[in-house]
Amino acid sequence: MPSFWRSNRSSIMVDLVIYSAYFVLLINLVLYTYSFFRLEKANVFFVFYLAFVFIMQFSLELMYRFAMNNLFAINIFFIGQIILLGLFYRSILKYRQQKTFVTWSLVVTLLILGIQFCIDFTQFLKFNLFAISITSLLIVVYALLHFYNMLTSNKEYYYFTIGVVFYLLTSTILFLVGNLTIGLSNEFKLMSWTLNAFLLLAYYLFILFQWKVSFSSKNKINI
Repeated sequence: MPSFWRSNRSSIMVDLVIYSAYFVLLINLVLYTYSFFRLEKANVFFVFYLAFVFIMQFSLELMYRFAMNNLFAINIFFIGQIILLGLFYRSILKYRQQKTFVTWSLVVTLLILGIQFCIDFTQFLKFNLFAISITSLLIVVYALLHFYNMLTSNKEYYYFTIGVVFYLLTSTILFLVGNLTIGLSNEFKLMSWTLNAFLLLAYYLFILFQWKVSFSSKNKINI
């Protein structure tokens, strides 16, 4: 959950959940990095994705603590996320047509966003609901393609895919609602921040469980 969702009115519980999510994210990064370099089993784009998310979350947290405007970093976060997860799903999809779809949809989306930023660069410096929605929903489409393939093949990154579909769909809804909360009560805003914090923690726990199932020495790979 990008830190711009938080405010000075965030409760202790929200901060506790957020920092717990950061801790689980760090564990995930360490475990998947170990599995990649020592066991040569984890997907390279997935490891890059975890490293990118950790760096961005750390940067956003610093900006939040120093009361800096971090909205431009939010756009970097979502653009980087679609690139890395797009490459990740392209690498594990089974059919050439699906890989081609991922490639071209990713290129077209980045071109659209690039044109938007060129026409009005201020869109890159503020809350860009269009960029958030299109990148998140496109990742969901990639994940659903992978779900379709898993009906007749090994359940590779199965639990992560469940987590990413659930998290991106629900968080996108919260982003849409959050865009309307400017004039609403602080209690409603706090409820949105709290829910998003728990969703983020659940998402990272899905990733951790995926590692346990797929890469733990006590389990078979990709089941």
